[in-house]
Amino acid sequence: MIIDLLKESNALLEGHFLLSSGKHSDRYVQCAKLLQYPDRAAEAISFIVEKVKDLDIDIVVGPAMGGIIVAYELGRQLGKPAIFTEREEGEMKLKRGFNIEKGQKVLITEDVVTTGKSAYEAIRVVEEYGGVVVGIACIVDRSKGDIKYPVYGGTKLEIKTYDIEGCPLCKEGLPIVKPGSRKIK
Repeated sequence: MIIDLLKESNALLEGHFLLSSGKHSDRYVQCAKLLQYPDRAAEAISFIVEKVKDLDIDIVVGPAMGGIIVAYELGRQLGKPAIFTEREEGEMKLKRGFNIEKGQKVLITEDVVTTGKSAYEAIRVVEEYGGVVVGIACIVDRSKGDIKYPVYGGTKLEIKTYDIEGCPLCKEGLPIVKPGSRKIK
């Protein structure tokens, strides 16, 4: 089970976290701690493969940073090419000679989906190339059902998030940590 793999990898963190959405949380899933172990990564992603193996997919695309390893391993297990988008001057782009052909069916990958912000940035790029997004695959689905694409999560976690103004952790004076890679304005 993915939760066990996350726990074994010390990837479920507790404290006071600033999420890339700008919200605060008392728990954080640091999938990089799981993905550092190729055997655990392969096992965790095999749960996603079971959910997406019958989808008509031509290529897997993961936004940097969290989606790169997930895209690679998911592509490997599905026998599909896997590429990634990355930010250049704050804007998500395809670089390194990667291309998406018009009409290609694309599965977006992420480590964790909460608001879908990084996934939507990658989707914009895919659609600019004429690709067709069939869904979003992730190790951990933290969304609240408000993502406009099908989400194929290996596991679902409900973790409370708070707006800065109403954050009880801020009121307690707990120091905040920003573990993600995206710069927040």
